[in-house]
Amino acid sequence: MNPTQDLQAHAAWFDLLEDDQQARVLQDTTVAHVEAGTLIEHKGVVASAWIGVLDGLIKVSVGNADGKLASLTGVPAGGWIGEGSLLKHEARKYDIIALRASTIARLRGDTFYWLLDASIPFNRYLLHQLNERVAQFIGKAEYDRLLAPDARVARCLAELFNPLLYPGNSMRLEITQEEIGYLARISRQRTNQALRALEGAQLLKVEYGAVQVLDLDGLKNFGL
Repeated sequence: MNPTQDLQAHAAWFDLLEDDQQARVLQDTTVAHVEAGTLIEHKGVVASAWIGVLDGLIKVSVGNADGKLASLTGVPAGGWIGEGSLLKHEARKYDIIALRASTIARLRGDTFYWLLDASIPFNRYLLHQLNERVAQFIGKAEYDRLLAPDARVARCLAELFNPLLYPGNSMRLEITQEEIGYLARISRQRTNQALRALEGAQLLKVEYGAVQVLDLDGLKNFGL
């Protein structure tokens, strides 16, 4: 594993930095391999790192004392999550869980704050990411309440191909129907029906353990 190549491939902000900034990021980023089901970050723990996905797929979820769980979003390779808790110096309000075996990067909080002070391009990148994240969650609140399952699956997949939040990803993503069901909060059987409907509409192609998107705009607007 080459840390520089990994960050260049899976951290769109890395190439925006000056050489000395890149060097500090490399020094202050740790990488760990986790198995499916691993609790990467705990709700209620004060944030101390910015979390990146170098490989795999994770979900951000919340739960209550009764054991009810809700997935807020999925994050594929190339995505970075948790900047809000860092910026507010607060405890995380969600759990981050690996949906499959994944490679996770953690950039130390103090280096994250240093980049905010030292790099205007990093600030611009983060501002765009935060703006896109807000739009994503507003859209999710809408479609969870108003859309039928087929359209919910379409939006769930469109989120995972968001070029601003997850830059560098191709239009093919390794993801199982079970994982899509977790993120869309519907059963695996109903997920299969939705995927077949979307495939019939020529918006995507279902492969074994993967989805190939043919029409991203069509997915975003399906059911409207």
